[in-house]
Amino acid sequence: MAGTMVIDGQRVQFDKEKNILDVIRKAGIDLPTFCYYSELSIYGACRMCMVEDERGRPMAACSTPPKDGMVIKTNTPKLQKYRRMVLELILSSHDRDCTLCEKNGKCKLQELAARFNIRNMRFEPSCKQLPVDESSTSIVRNPNKCIMCGDCVRMCEEVQGIGVLGFAYRGSKIKVTTAFEKPIADVECVSCGQCAAVCPTGAIVVKNETYKVWSVLNDKTKRVVAQIAPAVRVALGEEFGLAPGAIVTGKIVAALRKLGFDEVYDTGLAADLTVMEESREFIDRLGKKEDLPLFTSCCPAWVKFAENRYPQLLKNISTCKSPQQIFGSLIKEHYSKIDRAEGKETVVVSIMPCTAKKYEATRPEYTNNGVPDVDVVITTQELALMIRQAGIVFGELEPESLDMPFGLSSGSGVIFGVTGGVAEAVIRRCLKQKSPGVLKDISFSGIRGMDGIKEAAVDIDGQKVNVAVVNGLRNVDKLVKSILSGEKKYDFVEVMACPGGCIGGAGRPIPQSAKVKTHRAKGLYDVDRAAQIKRSEENPIVMALYSGLLSDKRHLMHRCLDK
Repeated sequence: MAGTMVIDGQRVQFDKEKNILDVIRKAGIDLPTFCYYSELSIYGACRMCMVEDERGRPMAACSTPPKDGMVIKTNTPKLQKYRRMVLELILSSHDRDCTLCEKNGKCKLQELAARFNIRNMRFEPSCKQLPVDESSTSIVRNPNKCIMCGDCVRMCEEVQGIGVLGFAYRGSKIKVTTAFEKPIADVECVSCGQCAAVCPTGAIVVKNETYKVWSVLNDKTKRVVAQIAPAVRVALGEEFGLAPGAIVTGKIVAALRKLGFDEVYDTGLAADLTVMEESREFIDRLGKKEDLPLFTSCCPAWVKFAENRYPQLLKNISTCKSPQQIFGSLIKEHYSKIDRAEGKETVVVSIMPCTAKKYEATRPEYTNNGVPDVDVVITTQELALMIRQAGIVFGELEPESLDMPFGLSSGSGVIFGVTGGVAEAVIRRCLKQKSPGVLKDISFSGIRGMDGIKEAAVDIDGQKVNVAVVNGLRNVDKLVKSILSGEKKYDFVEVMACPGGCIGGAGRPIPQSAKVKTHRAKGLYDVDRAAQIKRSEENPIVMALYSGLLSDKRHLMHRCLDK
């Protein structure tokens, strides 16, 4: 319902805003919150967004719907005092060793404490040191930093549908934990890291493995090769003040060379190889009418989710390795003879938007004689940290080009970073008609966009093919149930665990609003639009690999399922 409110003496119109908080922010007032995310349910736990009406009655702005004629005050002396007291109470039960915290400088609690000029504590510290959970390959949980905002609980349950985190106990003993307080590695966590993406403090953070990278960079017996995932190029700039979606590929390459990497390549090349293998597998299954729909295998959090909940679907998941793992095995094979001759060891470092890629790299099927395809995985956030540690002024870097021969990718390989990109790339490969008009038709087929579940029907050689694109694991669960019940029938299903796909991965710069993700997606589509090579099969490096290194080693691109 549309209407007009008066906020701090300013008349503000509202229409689709669902609560007073959204209207206040529309008025240009940054009302503080801890527990409010527009993508999650209203929780109202932190009480930082309390406001007053014209009679001085307090109300939570996040949980109060707007009404025509309302008069709201956001910054009275009483409200200022109230917010300071809330912050002091939170801080009294919080581990305040900020200098050693992974979120130092990016912590919402730290930011608000500075904003409200809290320099002294009236309350005695009430926190007891609890053990830190480092069992996961992807995230670290520090309950001593938790402020009970519930963001991680709602994200895990409402958006991802996993529900491995919840509140336990009551009163002063309340805590966020797993069932029976098990280590996070011992529950059905899929390592998507979305809990870390919404945590306002250092209670859940991405596991920092930059020390491993520094170690190999300073070892002269190592050949250190970097691969950059497509989605990294449109997000890293945010860490250095650039707009979301700004394409900074050349600056990333320059930064990595300054850090000491020997070779810098694009994971997009491996994405092109994934397209080639996955489309071949899809056409084969489609012809035989076996094990359909074919589910994509690029997202390790989705694969883990299927293993946990829908093992009967594992035969439907493509046998292709993810682009990260294909690239790792390709590089290790390429340098194997050279390493023996030079007495070196090639180390593959992946720079990914995703925390689950850390988990994926440790899986036993992605090793060869005990040697992992990928040695270290760092996220976009971790790369930004390394750049700062090295004192590199990112904004002043002159762009440099990727190394050859593995630095060339098609537009299809680049759009892997956004939901719908894998499906679009595979369709491009499968269609015999390759005109620019056909490409445009595919982009308007319903595959693109940020919707949680999308459907499209494509004609491939006179056969109607039903395609589904899904992102966010709760949406995945809904779609899978509709397939198993017979309600829906698809031939090809692209799955991404994170909302928006890799552009919404938990290793990205935070915050990650829907608007930010849209800008990142546009950045990737802009790269594709400007690319001279649009389809994976047109990439000359891909064709050279098939006639050379991969001519008798296509197994390097497929999972060894018996490990």
